[in-house]
Amino acid sequence: MKDKLIITSGGMDSVTLLHQRKDEIKKALSFYYGQKHKKELEFARKNCEKLGIDWALIDLSALLPHLKSNLLDGGGAIPEGHYEDENQKLTVVPFRNGIMLAIACGIAESCGCKYVLIANHAGDHAIYPDCRDSFIGPMAEAMHNGTYANIQLQAPYTYLTKRDIGLIGRDLGVNYGDDTWTCYKGGLLHCGKCGACTERKEALEGFDGTFYEA
Repeated sequence: MKDKLIITSGGMDSVTLLHQRKDEIKKALSFYYGQKHKKELEFARKNCEKLGIDWALIDLSALLPHLKSNLLDGGGAIPEGHYEDENQKLTVVPFRNGIMLAIACGIAESCGCKYVLIANHAGDHAIYPDCRDSFIGPMAEAMHNGTYANIQLQAPYTYLTKRDIGLIGRDLGVNYGDDTWTCYKGGLLHCGKCGACTERKEALEGFDGTFYEA
């Protein structure tokens, strides 16, 4: 039964979940909020089109002047290094998942969906507070209690590593090299040096078809 709405960025985690739950997904949402790596959105559209899933892009660029993050246009340089390094906190967009989930919840109820899917994972926990179970749990309760449809939030990757997710996608036949985008710098190729690229390399070791600058 197609009764789920998914938030998909075009990155490997949400694209994996998109493929894994494709038979249950009625609608997919992506968000433009001024991110430097906005090219990820084209990968979200591409995967939804391939799977025959209705896709919508929500433009939140009006928020850009009011949010502070190196991940956003006009912000500082994207830090390099490992995903769990302290400098990676510069890539936090304040309450990003909260903002997106609130919108997704309203759209889910409006289009007849009963569930909202999000692909946060264990590797996010050190840096991003709105990816942790301590956030997901209360947000799920708010979404359930704040809607007549009692929308349920599902975050099945919360305790999985990115490697775990990569292996799921490999078995599903996801073409990570051609069909997903991770790099926060948003250049022609994945930079291979930012925290997101570093984690991607670790996750896809042995079956990574991505071309990196370094």
